[in-house]
Amino acid sequence: MIETDDDGRSKRTGTIWTASAHIITAVIGSGVLSLAWATAQLGWIPGIVCLVTFAVISGFASFLLADCYRFHGPLVGSRNSTYIQAVKSHLGGIKYKLCGLSQYINMVGVSIGYTITASISMAAITRAKCLHERGHEAGCHKSNNKFMIIFGITEVILSQTPNFHELSGLSILAAVMSFAYSTIGLALCIVKIAGEGYVRTSVVGAASGMEVDKTEKIWTTFQAIGDIAFAFAYSIVLIEIQDTLKGDPPENRVMKKASLLAISVTTIFYVLCGTLGYAAFGDKAPGNLLTGFGFYEPYWLVDFANVCIIVHLIGAYQVFCQPIFKLVEDKCSKRWPYNKFITKGHSIGFFHINFFKLIWRTGYVIITTVTAMMFPFFNSVLGLLGAVSFWPLTIYFPLEMYISQAKIGRFSFTWLWLRILSLACLLVSLLAAAACIRAIVMDLKTFKPFNSVS
Repeated sequence: MIETDDDGRSKRTGTIWTASAHIITAVIGSGVLSLAWATAQLGWIPGIVCLVTFAVISGFASFLLADCYRFHGPLVGSRNSTYIQAVKSHLGGIKYKLCGLSQYINMVGVSIGYTITASISMAAITRAKCLHERGHEAGCHKSNNKFMIIFGITEVILSQTPNFHELSGLSILAAVMSFAYSTIGLALCIVKIAGEGYVRTSVVGAASGMEVDKTEKIWTTFQAIGDIAFAFAYSIVLIEIQDTLKGDPPENRVMKKASLLAISVTTIFYVLCGTLGYAAFGDKAPGNLLTGFGFYEPYWLVDFANVCIIVHLIGAYQVFCQPIFKLVEDKCSKRWPYNKFITKGHSIGFFHINFFKLIWRTGYVIITTVTAMMFPFFNSVLGLLGAVSFWPLTIYFPLEMYISQAKIGRFSFTWLWLRILSLACLLVSLLAAAACIRAIVMDLKTFKPFNSVS
């Protein structure tokens, strides 16, 4: 007999370690390697302050969100297995619909962005060998399309994983990979600092001289702040991760410990990558330390780091798309409960296959892959999606649910400072969104579909 939890679902077995791995997989994306560029735009003091500030804000919001997994209303103790369900239980009305729209658009955008980023790392591996053999001035540019197809085929296979609970092994592997390529990037920075000595750095960041357009400096500053803020935004999958935890000890306590552990480790890596990368390259820090060819040699080590990025993104893609799979499949099962194509599985050898899930999940991966190939500048769009969703998903809804749950009075001290925090983060989102829109407009001037080249 299969053991079940209090909601009738299979017994959850997640622990602090699996939850931490899921969080680290979701948070430490290959974007960690762009933090040197972000720090270079802001300068030493503002860069470090931004990194630590957004770590604290995201950690605080995740603590509030962890308490919203169980509903403290008429059905006391009932579970909210998804972020949108938690918002519906605590806030209801139009807010939960807006939350769902923002969350799932962001997840689709992340899926497309990860496809592009993984293909760039794949292309960087073949390009590194070419540059090693023919010289650093050879160019050796490669089309990313075939690498996107390879990544898509891999995700089609992995997407047949039944649910989030079965992803623990993949998330742990992906978390290890994220540490591996981050550590390699740090080591290469240290070697470069030791070997080349002083490079131009500044307290107020790159492009601060009289020869640089001040307007350009303002836009890059906004973009850098946005990059750092979104680097810590993992709230869109936090409830889904919490739903994998076993019930004893209480899920919210375990989730808070997992969040604290993951955010602490992440912040240390972020600060080190940002500051050491800036110290190594100064004002000319590349957008990505490994795929931007800040380092050419030893090329085999750079290749290995890019392999780690690819493995990490393979796992991270699943962390973000599994909630979408669950949403569509649950709604279809609820609407057509007697449709055997949707509800019935078939045993084929050692495998248990549901043809609806097979077709739907495969179709989703194909659509995201083709979209990535059509719009090679989609990372700018992804930045815009991140800017638009950062405030509502990471800040607004967790704070609103906490205010509702704790019954905090209007205009009380706690109510006021939570509102001030929310408004400050809204301002960050708007400024970063403006910078991303500007980048998209510039990208459109040279836009060519299916023409992504590294």
